[in-house]
Amino acid sequence: MKTEGTGTPQTVLVTGGCGYIGSHVVRQLSLAGHKTVILDDLSTGFRELLTPGAVLVEGNCADKSLVTKIIRDHKISTVMHFAASTVVPESVANPVKYYKNNVGGSLSLIEASLEAGVRNFIFSSTGSVYGEAAPVPVSEHYRPEPTNPYSRSKLITETMLRDISALTGLKYVILRYFNVAGADPDGRQGQKSKNATHLIKIASEVACGKRKSLSVFGMDYDTPDGTGVRDYIHVEDLASAHLAAMLHLARGGESDTFNCGYGHGFSVLEVIKAVEAVTGKQLEVKIEPRRPGDISSSVADNEKIKEKLGWNPQYDDLKLIVEHAVQWEKSLN
Repeated sequence: MKTEGTGTPQTVLVTGGCGYIGSHVVRQLSLAGHKTVILDDLSTGFRELLTPGAVLVEGNCADKSLVTKIIRDHKISTVMHFAASTVVPESVANPVKYYKNNVGGSLSLIEASLEAGVRNFIFSSTGSVYGEAAPVPVSEHYRPEPTNPYSRSKLITETMLRDISALTGLKYVILRYFNVAGADPDGRQGQKSKNATHLIKIASEVACGKRKSLSVFGMDYDTPDGTGVRDYIHVEDLASAHLAAMLHLARGGESDTFNCGYGHGFSVLEVIKAVEAVTGKQLEVKIEPRRPGDISSSVADNEKIKEKLGWNPQYDDLKLIVEHAVQWEKSLN
């Protein structure tokens, strides 16, 4: 990961910084010379993913008084907000949890950030806000039409940020993630979640003998092989997008929304074949009905983030993403 050109050192509050994506961002921030303070209740995060030198405060981003104290004590200039509930099928089964955690928690965090004088806010959103009818690839100009409570909770938070920013001057960058996968090539961080729902993570577990099989949910989508197509982005490239967003705001850039993806997708069956090719093992696959809330294809138009933020992905290679994911999975044995 290149760290040059990351601007004047800042002190950054990272909510959910002991989670999969947040931990990679914290490491890149630290390597670039920035100080990081992590707020994580460790409900889905892991202390062992903590980057040496980062400050960890155990707590919830909905705790307004705690957030205010952290910002003032550490003189935080930028907040990066990752903490959220993220499983689409669970959001369909339990929407109250998702609106409470993702919308309520975000509003408390934004309010505390404003009151404590934070200037810049970077929000972790999702490409799934675009919905089923979105073109492939989809640009930021397309009007979102989310199909599940998880995606709707993210879009509501985006709207809150825009409305609050218009009145207060708080600057923000919203990053809409597509399908995040892979792990740190040097094995320092990766996805540790139990009962993971990410395809490449699950396939890696099957290849390593941790699961007996994996399920393919739906073979009747309007795609070349009938299975869902997704734009898989390496977690290291996604992390670097956050540093680019922070630099953009530090230089006085305007608030904006950006897709984070590679601009091309792979089907579920193509991913399974890639894992089999990397590991030399045939995976046991079960065909299941579609899951509620899933869409057929989701691919980013990434021209805007490349042009405006100068984002230059380094790991746009499915085989490489799979190799790093499998390497990480083996290290957890």
